[in-house]
Amino acid sequence: MNEKIRMGIIGGSGLEEIFKGKKKKMKTPYGDVIVNILMLEGKKVAFISRHGEKHQYAPHKVNYRGNIWALKELGVEKIIASNAVGGIKEGIKPGDLVIPHDFIDFTKNRPLTFFDQEKVHHIDMTNPYCPELRQIIIEKSSKYKINTWEKGVYVCTEGPRFETPAEIRMFRLIGADIVGMTTVPETVLAREQKICYATICTVTNYAAGMQEKISSDEVMRIMKKVVPIVIGIIKDTIGSIS
Repeated sequence: MNEKIRMGIIGGSGLEEIFKGKKKKMKTPYGDVIVNILMLEGKKVAFISRHGEKHQYAPHKVNYRGNIWALKELGVEKIIASNAVGGIKEGIKPGDLVIPHDFIDFTKNRPLTFFDQEKVHHIDMTNPYCPELRQIIIEKSSKYKINTWEKGVYVCTEGPRFETPAEIRMFRLIGADIVGMTTVPETVLAREQKICYATICTVTNYAAGMQEKISSDEVMRIMKKVVPIVIGIIKDTIGSIS
């Protein structure tokens, strides 16, 4: 395992126990981060469990800056992430995958940037998710028997509560397709560190007001069914990148 680490994975709900490897504690300006170093498809890969190895960090408590900083320190140039989301757009249903191309930020209290010192930096977010990496993920997903949406607008909320029906109606009006709690500031921080970033979103439920209620049990049930496919897509994507 002497290869340079160029690929990183940030796993969301349901992937904590999948990518096991040699644990490495990375010291960052934002606290310690545990990274698993392993081989996938003949390549050395760094995996971070976004919510912690025991799923102990709520979305608003995730160490987003520490995670991205640690991957950058290891030399990572591309990140494939995964997220669990709710479906807003008509037709998007539980069990579908969405490969988002844009986002709307409705977070409130998170550190959103590495550039919080005196010098001002304005980062271009015309393409929030790497188009090249997105295209590879979309191509690799086509071999699996799962409905995959090739575009989508992800609205990110603060959490950890689920959204209200009124909020979901507002998000639909402003063009959101899916709703979750973790893509911001992750994709922004990756862009600031010049890391190519794309994510695979698993729709685990209809958003509030579109079904009777939302439960964590329901979310995990869908995740267990779809996780093997997400893992396959991640592996296939990594294997195709030179």
